Amino acid sequence: MTFTATDPTLTPDTRAARFAQEVEPHLEVLARGARRRTLCRADADDLVQDTLMRAFIGFHTFQPGTNLRAWLFRIMYNQWVATHRTKQSRVQEVWIGTGADHELSADIQAREARSAEADYLDTVPAAEVRAALATLPEGFCRVLYYADIEGHTYAETAEILDIPLGTVMSRIHRARRRLRLALSRPTAGDAVDAERISA
Repeated sequence: MTFTATDPTLTPDTRAARFAQEVEPHLEVLARGARRRTLCRADADDLVQDTLMRAFIGFHTFQPGTNLRAWLFRIMYNQWVATHRTKQSRVQEVWIGTGADHELSADIQAREARSAEADYLDTVPAAEVRAALATLPEGFCRVLYYADIEGHTYAETAEILDIPLGTVMSRIHRARRRLRLALSRPTAGDAVDAERISA
């Protein structure tokens, strides 16, 4: 007999055991995703713990037969963004609340408008790639982040971001095309290097 998370005959202990059994195969992938997002092991552990807590509380809403991994990553994404916004608002409260100069508060407010994905993409090591990524609309950066950096399928990316699959596919195609174009253009530094080589 198959039991579902929403089965009213399940006892709390049985429901908890079922949750643990279903989620356990995804724990390592969740931990890796959290570490990539937060860039800090302690924050990653907190993110996974918060994700699992929210998933356990909402396990009765999970539809059996759908993608549990994508469902868990959607919860993690929402928690990551919420935590990111909370941290940014705390910084603003501290600096603006203590009478910091207007330039500093404007910088903090500008950072508040940025997404968690955009902040992560700022850590990309190559300056040319960072500059090219900065030219992309935020929606393009988000789909690239989940599909290319996190390694999710297009369908999982669509579910995590709660957008249609066709939108994910078109944004990834356009974003990659724009990145190729931006990275293939010579920069001022390239022109100087070319002159040195030919001289």
